[in-house]
Amino acid sequence: MDALLTALADPARWRLVGLLAERPRSVGVLAQLAEARQPQTTKHLQTLERAGVVTAQRTGQRRIYALRPAPLRDLAAALNRIADTADQVGGPRATYDRYGLSLHAERLAAEESGWADGRSFRFLRSLTGGPGLVWRHLTEASLLARWWTPDDLRVSELVFEARPGGRIVQEYRDAEDVDGSDLVAGRAEGVVDDVRPGERLAYRLSPLLRDGGLAFTAHVDLGLRPTDTGTDLDVHYRITDSTVDSADFIAGIEIGFGQCLDKLAATLAADSHDTVGTVSTDTRSTK
Repeated sequence: MDALLTALADPARWRLVGLLAERPRSVGVLAQLAEARQPQTTKHLQTLERAGVVTAQRTGQRRIYALRPAPLRDLAAALNRIADTADQVGGPRATYDRYGLSLHAERLAAEESGWADGRSFRFLRSLTGGPGLVWRHLTEASLLARWWTPDDLRVSELVFEARPGGRIVQEYRDAEDVDGSDLVAGRAEGVVDDVRPGERLAYRLSPLLRDGGLAFTAHVDLGLRPTDTGTDLDVHYRITDSTVDSADFIAGIEIGFGQCLDKLAATLAADSHDTVGTVSTDTRSTK
């Protein structure tokens, strides 16, 4: 496939492929139609032949070239698969496009400091597991690190002191940046305001700009309510201290924090499934 792509990348060779798609032709005729010198045309045809996209046979004094459609169909199928992957409904590209629309709107709105103050978001999730288990995932760093970033990021540094006045540090990188050589994707710092284990957690968290200044302050209030099937989590997210440069951050709140909570729900569901499976296995082994 690499040889084929390299061969087709040259405009002169692509022109020859188009001519051969119409019918087999000799080197001399191809050179005339392509308005090129015959030695150059011969070299291009040899490259296409090595890539498997054309074949040749001698007829008298002439060498006739013909197109081989199969490699082109294979390439077209591969390109279609790539396009389908990028175009999947609700996939990463769709999220990218949603963020782009939000980003454009927020940048237009960010004309002066305080432009987004008072903006609020609400997130509701019904979670597997009781309030005690959910509380641990909200306050213990090792468990927070499993879900507290959007899908394409990973936690690289995390401090969460679950007490009033406790410090919060959240640094994150690209999920595929395994060796830390890429730039830090973001960093936020904050403080815990209220702690009521299993009931309510409130904190302030501020993403940092490149110069170290605060982009805005997020006031996050998480309420937990037990249900027959687990826990309902009600999150209120309110913005203050917004700067003009905070538009890029604010544009991603609804998508990014929503993805975080979806990861939390998936994490709790998986842990619950694993626990049930372990208990079931242990029960069978004692019989």
